[in-house]
Amino acid sequence: MPVTLLDLLSNTLILHQTVPYMSAAALLSLGATSKSLRHLLYGTPYVFRYLDLSRLRSVFRHLTLLETANAAWGDPHRRTHDLSLTEDEFYSAPIRDVFTELTKTNVLRDVQTLILDGLDVTSELIGDIIGRETFNVRILSIREVKHLNERKLMQTLLYAVRPSRPEGTPKLKGLYIFGKKNNEPLDSYKSVENLRDKSCHQPIGVMSLEGAQLGVECSEVLQSFVPNVITREPWYESSGRMNIRRTPLEERAWADTVRACLGLISFDAVLCEGPRHTGEDGVNGMNPFVAEVALGPRGCEVCHTLPEGPAFYGVSPAERFPLLAPPPLHSSAVRTAKRPRVSILDSPPALLVRCLECLRDRWCERCGRWWCEDCYTGISAHKRTFLQRKEFEEDLKVARSASKGQDKPHIKVHIGLCVENCLVGEMMIGAGSNG
Repeated sequence: MPVTLLDLLSNTLILHQTVPYMSAAALLSLGATSKSLRHLLYGTPYVFRYLDLSRLRSVFRHLTLLETANAAWGDPHRRTHDLSLTEDEFYSAPIRDVFTELTKTNVLRDVQTLILDGLDVTSELIGDIIGRETFNVRILSIREVKHLNERKLMQTLLYAVRPSRPEGTPKLKGLYIFGKKNNEPLDSYKSVENLRDKSCHQPIGVMSLEGAQLGVECSEVLQSFVPNVITREPWYESSGRMNIRRTPLEERAWADTVRACLGLISFDAVLCEGPRHTGEDGVNGMNPFVAEVALGPRGCEVCHTLPEGPAFYGVSPAERFPLLAPPPLHSSAVRTAKRPRVSILDSPPALLVRCLECLRDRWCERCGRWWCEDCYTGISAHKRTFLQRKEFEEDLKVARSASKGQDKPHIKVHIGLCVENCLVGEMMIGAGSNG
């Protein structure tokens, strides 16, 4: 007899590996095709462990079972003219309707990884997900959601991790909220290491001929199909800014929240451990800040490390590592979400991150080069006097036209650009354009 789809999915290994790639609409539609498939899907606990509702409109369009959700979404006049609706009831109604339908089929209790990126999500809805017994969500992703009151969300998180909380709470162990939903860093420049590798490996001589490069091109094409397990993570590269920009007050409030949740709830960001925060620079430690800049494994341009030391997965404390995007498909464990997806043959990569305050006038926003506190003690641009700024500009003009044997300006970074490379290049381009 030929093998049927039911026979294939009855294999627990195949079912476990397949269902995370299927949307909620596809799973419910598949369960409606036959009683056997319905019994298999609804009777296996981990089938709905990973639930992605980030394409909620398509879910409503394809699910005929969600009649209540369709009615609420498809008739805006009924909702906009009902003045008794609260803000939470108005914006979170579609998702709550989905939760109601999933509760009727006893599926909601099995959801452990929930993706709500880009949807209308309120702080009250997240409070219910964290605190109500009907939810067992361990990893929640709410990156770039709309209509979210982050202040109320911080209060909800602080209440969930209070010292007098019930035993076994909070159930939530990981929260994605700082990064972008497309999993890309905010800076467009490529890592310094990649730029140097390309410049050092340009073919010369006979290898520069077109025929000799056919195999190289094929190799590059094949590399595009290699799974992600052998690629480097953006957090472990010189990727630049990784977090969505917030106001200074919001950043400080989030830093306090992340610190209060240490050991209980992990985030897709970590606290900066620079000397200015720990008091190791000889002054009192400053307020905590969220580390939002990935500096890459190369480290400081002089010492190739950083004063607090890099973090290595499996060796350093787990609190030093952020949740890596996207959330894992086949596990809802925070340890798995933090594990860098690199080749088994590679050694654990080094994680070097800092907050923008610690990198002020130390980090080039274009090429990614930076200098640590032990190797460079310059004066911040906003603290320089008018005469100091003029003197620096004159020194820079002299250094640009001088020979290689003369000393270079002491200042390493000016207006966000490294003096030795990017700033001089900008000035040369500007001078060339003016004739």
